[in-house]
Amino acid sequence: MFGLEPHVLLLLLACLVAACAFEFVNGFHDTANAVATVIYTNTLRPWVAVIWSAFWNFIGVLTGGIAVAMGIVYLLPVESLVDQNVYHGIAMVGALIIAAIIWNVGTWYYGLPSSSSHALIGSILGVGIAFSFLPDANNAAVNWSKAGETGAALLIGPLFGFSLTIFLMFLLKRFVNNKTIFKEPHKRKPPPLWIRLILIVTCTLVSYFHGSNDGQKGVGLIMLILIGIVPTFYALDHTKNPLDMRDSLVRVEQVLQKVNVADLSAKDRQAIADIKVQTDALDQIFAGKTRVEELPQNARFEIRKAILLLANKTKTIQSSEKVSLSTQDRTTLDAGIEDMKSFTDYAPWWVLLIVSLSLGIGTMVGWQRIVKTIGERIGKEHLTYAQGASSELVAATMIGVSSGLGLPSSTTHVLSSAIAGSMVANRGIKNLNPQMVRNIALAWVLTLPVTMALSGGLFLLFRAILPS
Repeated sequence: MFGLEPHVLLLLLACLVAACAFEFVNGFHDTANAVATVIYTNTLRPWVAVIWSAFWNFIGVLTGGIAVAMGIVYLLPVESLVDQNVYHGIAMVGALIIAAIIWNVGTWYYGLPSSSSHALIGSILGVGIAFSFLPDANNAAVNWSKAGETGAALLIGPLFGFSLTIFLMFLLKRFVNNKTIFKEPHKRKPPPLWIRLILIVTCTLVSYFHGSNDGQKGVGLIMLILIGIVPTFYALDHTKNPLDMRDSLVRVEQVLQKVNVADLSAKDRQAIADIKVQTDALDQIFAGKTRVEELPQNARFEIRKAILLLANKTKTIQSSEKVSLSTQDRTTLDAGIEDMKSFTDYAPWWVLLIVSLSLGIGTMVGWQRIVKTIGERIGKEHLTYAQGASSELVAATMIGVSSGLGLPSSTTHVLSSAIAGSMVANRGIKNLNPQMVRNIALAWVLTLPVTMALSGGLFLLFRAILPS
């Protein structure tokens, strides 16, 4: 299968199982945040809540697109790290998966709402940095511009979650006269029907958007595995028609021919020349082909690299101040590049399915530890109905916006910070439980460096012991 030797095929399957295990752990680690309020407030019975949340996580993965997944893939320039040695790809994906799982399980055991997103991103960065220490590392091993965008998104999310929840709680206190919503939940009785409906809706939204964001990280992880270990089969989307690629190449060439190269710097002129070489080469490769399967197997990964290089150089040309193109030409150029990248930015249906199932099943396991932390330990008082609903509404909004922008979001940290904001809005900063806030903050601070060190060390170890 895939032209791999039996033991290498087993290693590939082990990596895929480990990726599903990561998403399974993500399910019972992160999704407990979604069900915390409906369980803690007796809105839904625990088994109903987790099944309901699992279903909407499943739907979120299937319908949430792949923008976040591709953001994860492009954090690590696989085109630089992958070579003819399949064991190098196994070392890469094995190290980052194991490191992320170790951290996720450890923080879950201690009941800390740590972020699976941080764990995965830290592991990816650790592998990339470790790769740069190898003697034969000549290319960039981390996409630092993408890493910067990701880091900013993960930092801004909790800050907005904290602030917006305080504002929302202020509005509720100002305009809602029914004081029931501000009371501590009864230990055995469900809340009034209207409050139950609100809490169920917010739980549903958090679950869906968690699937559409965190679930996509699992999709990106599996695509890293497939592209890193069997690039011949998964470097390009086999459902695409190469004739569409040729049409896109023609559009890109026609627009770039309008650029006056005499006005450009030497660097930009060289970029234009490189683009011309790439488009001519790709045009010849795709000529007469109507299916991706007709392309030479040993050339498919190189085609992927050429498409991504072409996209990057075109973006550089467009950002140059000396390039004068009309709005229509820029739109045509962007559309051509997006059409070309549709050959590389994809995920097979079965990847979406197994990630959906892993996340959904994980949701139904192990939620109790995190629910107790969310409901009782972040503040000095128990969570009220208003605090639960406002926190989840803000968290769902923040995660949904991040998914729409193709940026990863930490469900754990956004919701935890939102709940902290609701506690502050209720009785001021003194209402926070300093020890638990300190523990959550410590987990937030330590996640990146610890997972980077873990994955980097494992990567170098695997490179040393696996055949070179």
